[in-house]
Amino acid sequence: MTKGLKRSVATALAMVMVAGCVAGCGKDEVKKEDRTASGAAVSESAAAADNSNSTNVDIPAPDGYHLVWNDEFDGDKLNEEDWNREKHPIGWVNNELQEYLPVEDYAYVKDGELVIQPKKETLENGNTIYRSGRINTQNKHDIKYGRIEAKIKVPEGKGFLPAFWMMPQDEDYYGIWPKCGEIDIMEVLGDQINTNYGTLHYGEPHKQNQGSIQLPEGDFAHEYHTFAIEWEPGVIKWFMDDQQYYETNDWFTAVDGEEEKPYPAPFNQPFHVILNVAIGGDWPGNPDETTIFDERAAMYVDYVRMFQKDSYDENVQKPVKVSKFKEADSTGNFVSNSDFKEDENLNDDENWKFMLFKGGEGEARIEKGEIVISMTKTGSEDYGVQLVQPGMPMKKGTKYKLSFEAYAEDKRTMKTAVTAPNVDWIRYFPDTEVKLGKKWKKYKFNFEMTEEDDDSGRLEFNMGKVDSTATIHIRNVRLEEAK
Repeated sequence: MTKGLKRSVATALAMVMVAGCVAGCGKDEVKKEDRTASGAAVSESAAAADNSNSTNVDIPAPDGYHLVWNDEFDGDKLNEEDWNREKHPIGWVNNELQEYLPVEDYAYVKDGELVIQPKKETLENGNTIYRSGRINTQNKHDIKYGRIEAKIKVPEGKGFLPAFWMMPQDEDYYGIWPKCGEIDIMEVLGDQINTNYGTLHYGEPHKQNQGSIQLPEGDFAHEYHTFAIEWEPGVIKWFMDDQQYYETNDWFTAVDGEEEKPYPAPFNQPFHVILNVAIGGDWPGNPDETTIFDERAAMYVDYVRMFQKDSYDENVQKPVKVSKFKEADSTGNFVSNSDFKEDENLNDDENWKFMLFKGGEGEARIEKGEIVISMTKTGSEDYGVQLVQPGMPMKKGTKYKLSFEAYAEDKRTMKTAVTAPNVDWIRYFPDTEVKLGKKWKKYKFNFEMTEEDDDSGRLEFNMGKVDSTATIHIRNVRLEEAK
């Protein structure tokens, strides 16, 4: 749950959550595993667990796996031989608003499921405070490689960020976050309940790899879905309802001034599970008048299960990264469908993509050689209404020219940028305000790429967080090497 800035999907700020490597929870003496030996590794306590909180029925294991540990939450209270309750102050990470308290009120078992119930409370002095629950299996059920899954229904409401994720048993083994690594299996923003994010955080400096999956119908708040990873030496895969939607084998960890640790570090050590509901902060934004703190604010977990294979081959080599730089067209332009002659799908990840976040409302359509973006609400962030094109080839030391024509049906502004979805959302071309008039005007910007090569830069037009909802027209977009 951390986060970093998320997205091969979404938004710029969306991705900055910094999770919790920085303060270990329940750090009693840690039994360190042999992180170089072949084969699966589970903490001693997990291996000896009697599954006392589990059902007596057989739990089906995926092909090639056997069950290591599970909690079906069929008791009458949270089994604290399996779980640690965490306590953290307001603003502990990511500018979040909640205080985590280790009491039943905010994390309890009822009707065969775990309930994490955030609450909005009024203190004696009249001030409002938010409280929530966060639990983990650190030093009780840690696992090195395997399939880790949970069946979950998430809260609905602006400002909620439920998470099912993993951190190392020994968070200091490779160094504090992000060097220690983090695996986010499920994160769903409370005001975007049809999209799940799966993310890997690692490195020094911080980097992240992220995938997402969007439900074609229904949502994650009104029905249960299963979220899982399959983690092996050198590869991690993400699943939703047994549908794989993301995979990565590209990561590293290092200390400043030193060589990288042997691959697949840091993801070659035991990790534990964390479940929590955060409130507010950098990524989801804060609750507003529409946010309701009743049963709709809770995260419901039907079960958590850990499976492993009989053995794992840890003799893996870091794959050689081969950059796939997009070729410019015959005119030198890297932007596809730059003249909007093709009426393409604006919801997929090919060419242009239109997205709404943080309360933004609107639609985009391609017609007569232009794209038209109309909106009724611009949202609370720049990326509340957003048009992007991924796959921009950014090469260190290269000078680029960005140009386009645009106007609005009433005077207003928007912002443009070239960003790095896979490199902590840094800006290769900084967020730049564009003042739009009521007639077509050509805008031109020059910049030099000073960061390391990146074959997955992203061109952005951000139309949120402004007073005007005037419709915007854009055409003839070009990103080319400057001569």
